[in-house]
Amino acid sequence: MIERMGVIKKIQYDCRHATYLIEKRQQTSLTLKERIQLFIHLLGCSVCRLFLRQSRVIGHALQHLFKRSAERVHTLDEGVKREMQEKINERLKN
Repeated sequence: MIERMGVIKKIQYDCRHATYLIEKRQQTSLTLKERIQLFIHLLGCSVCRLFLRQSRVIGHALQHLFKRSAERVHTLDEGVKREMQEKINERLKN
């Protein structure tokens, strides 16, 4: 039973490390050792493969969202601007 707990902890560590590498890979490149570690782990872990796919989908969605947001010019409605200015003026009076 104790041996089994050691195996479970090792698997948990490996999955935690694999998810770290998956996220790191989206920000920067992995070392050769990290790429090999991740590759080997993904061969045997369907949970981390699912996490990889989900992480990619989320990453692409965020990139698309930020790209779309950057292309749009954000402006405030004139009524909102007027209300904000009135609130500022009121606070300055007090």
